[in-house]
Amino acid sequence: MAAESYEQSLTRLLRNEGGYTDHPADPGGPTNFGITLSDARRYWKGNATAADMRGMPQSIARRIYREHYWNALCCDELPSGVDYAVFDYGVNSGVGRAGKVLRRLLKLSDRSSTVSNEVIAAANASAPGDLVMAICAERLAFLRSLKTFSVFGRGWTARVDGVRVAALAMAQRRAPAPTPDKRSDASSAKAIVPATVPAGTASAGAVIAAGAASAAATSRWEIAVLVAIAAALAAVAVFLIWRWRRRAHQEAAVTSLAEGASHGLG
Repeated sequence: MAAESYEQSLTRLLRNEGGYTDHPADPGGPTNFGITLSDARRYWKGNATAADMRGMPQSIARRIYREHYWNALCCDELPSGVDYAVFDYGVNSGVGRAGKVLRRLLKLSDRSSTVSNEVIAAANASAPGDLVMAICAERLAFLRSLKTFSVFGRGWTARVDGVRVAALAMAQRRAPAPTPDKRSDASSAKAIVPATVPAGTASAGAVIAAGAASAAATSRWEIAVLVAIAAALAAVAVFLIWRWRRRAHQEAAVTSLAEGASHGLG
């Protein structure tokens, strides 16, 4: 039904994702065109390195997105606009999560992440604009719950806002506004959490990538905050000691002058 929106959705997504990045707080690690190192090893080259990621052709990313994200979420069968909102969610936070959220919003069991015929029928029976709004609202709430939101929150929020506007236009059969060429690296960071149980056959694996990297980034941030607090407290303590000593010296000087005057009068 909405197969014609794939190229439009992919074009907008690639502009959001940009090129090669390797932000230390991004749980996706080395990433190019939004494809993480783990996805590259799973779907392209089993022993891919950061150098391979940097030189990965865009055609590889396009193939991975088509086969393991768009097709995995059955976006061709979803209403226009809903397909883009679900696709971008899946790329940013994992196909497993996107599938479960779609099922949950359609009042279906989210024990599975599979976009089944039942899910497709329910999505096509819903008002697409309302479903787009619900998907983006849930997505933003999820992003705000992540520990890395303080680092990437501004970019993520701008990305979700852009997806919502474009997806609503697609749902209403209007031409979406062009995606700005300028993007923030923060918008391409993977908003994912560690998966203790695989999300099902529809999962493309991005959900698994967070783990230790996210925890390590959070630990470094917490340590930096504690060091800053300790330094501030030490500075306050030094100031208070200096002020106490100065006051003591002043009081001693006043006492000495007073005693001298007293002896002189005597």
